[in-house]
Amino acid sequence: MIVTHLSLTDFRNYATAEVALVPGANLFVGSNGQGKTNLVESLAYLSTLGSHRVSVDHAMIRQGADSAIIRARLEHGGRQILAEVQLNRSSANRAQVNRSVIKTRELPRYFSSVLFAPEDLSLIRGEPSGRRRFLDELLVLRSPRISGVLADYERVLRQRNTLLKSARASGLKGAQLGTLDVWDERLVALGAQLIEARTNLVAELAPEVASAYTSVAGEDHDATLANQLSIYSAGSASDEVPEDTAVRRERIGAEEAAVGYRDALERLRRSELDRGMTLVGPHRDDLVLELNGLPARGYASHGESWSFALALKLASATLLRRESSTGDPVLMLDDVFAELDESRRARLADAVKDFEQVLITAAVFEDVPGALTGNAIRISAGTIVEAAS
Repeated sequence: MIVTHLSLTDFRNYATAEVALVPGANLFVGSNGQGKTNLVESLAYLSTLGSHRVSVDHAMIRQGADSAIIRARLEHGGRQILAEVQLNRSSANRAQVNRSVIKTRELPRYFSSVLFAPEDLSLIRGEPSGRRRFLDELLVLRSPRISGVLADYERVLRQRNTLLKSARASGLKGAQLGTLDVWDERLVALGAQLIEARTNLVAELAPEVASAYTSVAGEDHDATLANQLSIYSAGSASDEVPEDTAVRRERIGAEEAAVGYRDALERLRRSELDRGMTLVGPHRDDLVLELNGLPARGYASHGESWSFALALKLASATLLRRESSTGDPVLMLDDVFAELDESRRARLADAVKDFEQVLITAAVFEDVPGALTGNAIRISAGTIVEAAS
């Protein structure tokens, strides 16, 4: 799949923008702060319904405007699709495909992309929540139905936490205990599906990450992935996964996960009532990243962390292209080459050259290998000052 045209209205610093794109490499070049990243962020939103930079949609609406519009013309196998979304400050977002209204959450069915940006270093050095989000976004791109499971799990989790907080204040008796049991069963049913989906994903992702790390870094480091599942821990009140949590490298089926989850809730019932919160489940799991047997978080150098984060995204793109019926995902590299030495730049260019479309941003034209600069678009202050050549 490729994007043939991107149109923006009141998105970030763009009052309007019309950008024609071609198959292969497209380079957005311009000084820092001019709007290069905004272009790839808009396309990433179409496929993930989120931003890698902000947690609220209204932050992407241009100052003084009530809404922003992202519109992209997509093409695969001679078929064209017009996908668009309107972000609104004071009402629900709206989406259309070929001018027909759809539910916004259905947009990822029509467009797949993988974005790597400097913020992705947090996958290696940051909190578990960022790694959970990485896995969940990839799950939704591969199987959009998972978005419903995730939404239902979050809803049940909120309801259960509300009940636990109420119990902490007033004590839980009789019918309330029965109500908690009902929420437990719903939480287990949904959580087991997520645990199965995530562990399957990690098992498929692991060999691709190892291969991608070697191709980018040019070093024979052993980059590995594993699951850290809170249902096998003693529980903790912080967002950090407890140190006693078992690391699991194998796939775990929904039935096994349900048994483990149910046992953990029973074991921790008193602690959860005392603390007023759910202490175990997919919302408290982690993805363990290791280099040569040591945790990447805390041990990997800046260059190793950068390469590992990039390997995670390249591996994601590889999985998506392998099983897609609509062609490769659009691969987007935001300000990547400035952080790489000349040899790693060349290796990365070689690793991405076969993707149907690659979008690149750079502040310095010369940072990008020549093979990726043929279609250069210059950006200045939210304006396309020089179209593709």
